[in-house]
Amino acid sequence: MQTINLGKADGLPPVDWAAVVAKLDAGSAPAPDAANTRTTWLCTINEDGSPHVTAVGAVWVDGAFWFQTGAGTRKGRNVVRDPRCSVAVSIRDADVVIEGDATRVTEPGQVARIAKAWADSGWPAEPDETGSGITAPFNAPSQGPPPWNVYRVEPRSATVVLATEPGGLTRFQF
Repeated sequence: MQTINLGKADGLPPVDWAAVVAKLDAGSAPAPDAANTRTTWLCTINEDGSPHVTAVGAVWVDGAFWFQTGAGTRKGRNVVRDPRCSVAVSIRDADVVIEGDATRVTEPGQVARIAKAWADSGWPAEPDETGSGITAPFNAPSQGPPPWNVYRVEPRSATVVLATEPGGLTRFQF
């Protein structure tokens, strides 16, 4: 891993990546009185090269973000055509942006494990009858009918901005 301290010129220390991962692993949310919320944002690339940003119900499991979507959604079509994407989330005392490639996951064991992670976090997802997609009693209306495809975004790079003293701005390349 390469660490680039983007706050060095301002005398800021580099961000501790292990501390960020520990917060992501714990499902850390911003402070209850924080201005930011626990929305996770996915940015994909439209066919014309412009960005498409949308809120997603992503989960962080095993060092990667996982999201689901219907095959006909814009984000679903975008990642099939060009898997490059970014995921942004606010955690306790920091904002995190992960860049990587969205890889569709169809292996039944992995799909079941991630469906359980969603279920454990309050969304009653479960594998569909094939085991290669997920279903639930409800989802965002724009997702279309189930089953929904599951994608994994393993970090290629990450940028972290600390919101508390001493502050920090660091880019990590994996």
